[in-house]
Amino acid sequence: MKIEGQYHCGAIAYEGEVDPANVSICHCVDCQQLSGAPFRASVPARAEQFRFLKGSPKHYVKVADSGNKRAQAFCPDCGTALYSTQGEGPPQVYNLRVGALKQREALVPLKQIWAKSALPWTYHIDELESLDGQTK
Repeated sequence: MKIEGQYHCGAIAYEGEVDPANVSICHCVDCQQLSGAPFRASVPARAEQFRFLKGSPKHYVKVADSGNKRAQAFCPDCGTALYSTQGEGPPQVYNLRVGALKQREALVPLKQIWAKSALPWTYHIDELESLDGQTK
């Protein structure tokens, strides 16, 4: 599936190809802290199927408890998260953040990973009151 994305401020744009069957939600603590949200949805794109159309992201390399390094890419202007990839060498796979993709509605997660770190209330959000806009 062809995807297109851009940062919130429009400084960076990109396109690529992904397999919608590989969309997942990650509940790991790193994803929670780095996104400021209870979980993060991602879809992988192989490096040869991904390219920037405009701009370049900034990278932050996170060292996990295991010692593994993961590069986190984000916009230096607005802070929008774009992807994570291995922390050393040229990227082989970009784990794209679904929320920054124009096709996000069609990219439905099929699995959840790091479920042991999930915040318990995330499994019941469908039970919450739903409004079409922000309350005052």
